[in-house]
Amino acid sequence: MQRTPNITRRGAVASAGACLALALGACSSPDAAQDQTDERGETGTVSDRAPEGDEPQASEEPEEAVSEVDRIVSGMTLEQKVAQLFVVRPEAITGVETAVAAGETTRQALLDMPVGGIVYFAANLVDSDQTREMLRNTAAYSEEASGLPIFLCVDEEGGTVSRVGGSSGFGVDNVGNMCDVGATGDTDYAREVAKHIGTYLQYLGFNVDFAPDADIANNPESDTMRLRSFGSTADVVAPMVEAQVEGFAEAGVLCSAKHFPGIGGAMGDSHDGRIYSEKTLDEIRAEELRPFQAAIEADVPFIMVGHLSMPTITGDGDPATISSEIITDLLRNELGYQGIIITDSMAMGAALESLTLDRLGVAPLLAGADMVLMPEDLQAAYQGVLDAVAAGELTEERIDDSVRRVVRTKLERL
Repeated sequence: MQRTPNITRRGAVASAGACLALALGACSSPDAAQDQTDERGETGTVSDRAPEGDEPQASEEPEEAVSEVDRIVSGMTLEQKVAQLFVVRPEAITGVETAVAAGETTRQALLDMPVGGIVYFAANLVDSDQTREMLRNTAAYSEEASGLPIFLCVDEEGGTVSRVGGSSGFGVDNVGNMCDVGATGDTDYAREVAKHIGTYLQYLGFNVDFAPDADIANNPESDTMRLRSFGSTADVVAPMVEAQVEGFAEAGVLCSAKHFPGIGGAMGDSHDGRIYSEKTLDEIRAEELRPFQAAIEADVPFIMVGHLSMPTITGDGDPATISSEIITDLLRNELGYQGIIITDSMAMGAALESLTLDRLGVAPLLAGADMVLMPEDLQAAYQGVLDAVAAGELTEERIDDSVRRVVRTKLERL
């Protein structure tokens, strides 16, 4: 197996100091007033600061933090609370074709709708300086709009899912596919890979990585997750997932185990339409759930639910992202997970095949999810949630429950 030259299997991973400064390029002082461009490249001057890069704090919740969370949530309007439950692409709130900067358009967009998070893709990320400035500005605008940090997210698993590693603008090697990491059987190496990824992401300004992949590639007839999964059994995958959750935490970046309850054995791709598993609850307890249990034991901040239909368990063809049997009964109650539950992208074919645009936010929240990722139509999904509260279908107490998890995580870990 060929490993990235930036990581030694048992050696230390470079920190975000001198080594990353060389790898990613020098940057201006985060406390200086930034000469910045807006989303379309127009120049303006604004006072700005970089987001803090502190290490995640322990999961124990001090009593004073509880009262602070309650104080913040009680002071928010319903509209502000609902906005915090969405993680979207920058284009969804700014209306620009491809966002590569954060200027007045982003500022006004966050004042209008202070979303809980923004997720960036390769097209948004040009190079180190551009990315650092864009994320730094976005973080400052979020603080101005809501008084809260914002989740600045990316999909950076390595291998086929890499927005930064391997891109010519960043000078950071792609760490390779997780199937090769899993094949080493070396959890220390898996931890170092995650720490390395988290370190360069944290340097750029990201605070959430939608990784590691906790799926088990256990269907020889499906290759959908073959390269992204650590392996074909829970005995291989679970310890690798646990190690990577620890590695991301050491780097100061929040992470998300995905795609609950485990899509590695399903045929097809949920980007295109519904995917199915006929496994029973006892069968997935024995295998698919074990990597997620390992992630929970390692204090994973997010778990992402995939669009997997499990009719043997739920009694219908609805994907897990809108199933209370999967999200509330299994993940929240049986596994006891108390962190943030986020959906996979609600712009995927499996979601659009199941819901109208105005239900893309409502249905996951009714099922027990806390955050809705990338609905196909943000305005329709956002208004749909507000309408559902007005109609009594969703209670404000249910909204508050998820908002508290979001606020608590931001206060404790960002």
